[in-house]
Amino acid sequence: MMEQETLVTEYVGNKKVAAKRVDIVKIQMVKEKSLLYKDRKVQCPQNGVDLMKQFLGDVDREHFVVMCLDSKNQPTALNVCHIGSLNSSIVHPREVFKTAILSNAASIMVGHNHPSGNPEPSEADINVTRRLEEAGELIGIKLLDHLIIGEDTYVSLKERGNFKTKE
Repeated sequence: MMEQETLVTEYVGNKKVAAKRVDIVKIQMVKEKSLLYKDRKVQCPQNGVDLMKQFLGDVDREHFVVMCLDSKNQPTALNVCHIGSLNSSIVHPREVFKTAILSNAASIMVGHNHPSGNPEPSEADINVTRRLEEAGELIGIKLLDHLIIGEDTYVSLKERGNFKTKE
């Protein structure tokens, strides 16, 4: 009984302090479903938009999607990392890259819809793109593009020159 107590508590000075319980965890991605992508590779922004639109369907709020790609630019996973309100979304790099890390992605393409139908990027869209680009550089997962999907059109922030690095 005394031995078990020493595992659970310790003395700091004359005070008895309970030990901190630390959880042992396993991290695992769970596949919810899948979809067929006929083009196999994402070679341009339009390919990314087509796959994201197929994935999202007709949603009424802003959905921020992470598309994970392998070293041959073949999509391996899609994840909605954030659902915003009718006109805004707060995205953090940690949430975006979580799926990319778990799926061993070589690169990612992100995108979100503008329910208003107007794909013009906001200042917040441009800022989050730059933060994601910097985070990707640090962890070794390249951000290929950030696509904003409107009603019948889209904007590629890479093509618009809103990335920090120019190729």
